[in-house]
Amino acid sequence: MQYIKSILLLLAFILASCNISEKEVESTDSTSEEIADGNIHLSKAQFENAKMEIGQLTEKPFAQTVQTNGVIDVPPQSRAVVSAFAGGYIKNTPLLVGSKVSKGQRLVTIENPEFITMQQNYMETVAQLSYLNSEYERQKTMLAEKITSQKSYLKAESEYKTALARSNSLKKNLEMLNINPASVAAGNIVSQVNIYSPLDGNVTQVYVNTGTYVSPADKIIEIMNTDHIHMELKVFEKDLLQLKKDQEILFSVPEASTETFKGDVHLVGTSIDPNSRIAMIHGHINEKDEQNFTAGMFVEAQIVIGTSNHLALPEDAIVELEGKNFVLLIEKEDAEEFELHPVAVKIGATYNGYTSIENASEFKKDSKFLTKGGFVLMQEEGAGGHSH
Repeated sequence: MQYIKSILLLLAFILASCNISEKEVESTDSTSEEIADGNIHLSKAQFENAKMEIGQLTEKPFAQTVQTNGVIDVPPQSRAVVSAFAGGYIKNTPLLVGSKVSKGQRLVTIENPEFITMQQNYMETVAQLSYLNSEYERQKTMLAEKITSQKSYLKAESEYKTALARSNSLKKNLEMLNINPASVAAGNIVSQVNIYSPLDGNVTQVYVNTGTYVSPADKIIEIMNTDHIHMELKVFEKDLLQLKKDQEILFSVPEASTETFKGDVHLVGTSIDPNSRIAMIHGHINEKDEQNFTAGMFVEAQIVIGTSNHLALPEDAIVELEGKNFVLLIEKEDAEEFELHPVAVKIGATYNGYTSIENASEFKKDSKFLTKGGFVLMQEEGAGGHSH
């Protein structure tokens, strides 16, 4: 008998548990409907302590925009691909991707026996030049005094000017290799040359390793300066005439953040691609935000071409619950409390802290709303609580 009583008690417990669970599910599913049907009582003391705020529908300007996308980029003069002016073996590569470099800083060292031959040729030419110049001047004087022939003078002139051209050519080659011609002329010959950075920036690519042979056409290192980072945006031909310099740009990098950043139009492209019917817009980024971005990032942007007025509430007045948007309308107010009624609303764009209310005509002109603190109240109501 005791055994049967135990089984009956267990069954009763299970049935009671199932009934509670079903009620909880029903309660959860109908939360938004219950909130929309019932009122919330909020004491004046709670209102003050929580620093809540009340406001009315206000006409606010909202941006009219052209939707576009593009990439973060840098100007051509802020990007450099470094190559060697002569082939050789990479002797030393001290830098890694991301390394910060200054203009004139050594990037790599290249070694090649041909550098020695080039310097020897320059030394020999400089040595000959001194003699040929003396001979040329001597023949010029003798010709003036009619001691020598025109032919001898022209020969001396030709040999001197040929050597001078060869000397200048070799000198330029040495300078391009960052070898000091004056040092070579003094007898100092090197087998290695250094390649230096043409600008301040950061290393974005390293194409070689120690021991790699590079020819003059090969890329060695890429450097980028992001001080003048900007946006390159694509716009369709139909929108181009609405765009002009200094218009505001609102943009985001969807892969990295949901935050909206600001910039402005700097240049409007004057040519349109004949196939895509797209033109390019050059946009500047607000200086305080530039450090957040790097070249190559994809951006989604809106270019503000004007504004239009709409009735709106502060964005904090809108409470999203289970996919629906609510505002808390003040139904009654006395010395002790507010009586608030949640009302579902259709919202439009958000701009400068305000959200447009598309069904604003459903409210009276003097209607008041809880514009700050509503989220906490709605969450409490949604959880089954009440504010008093």
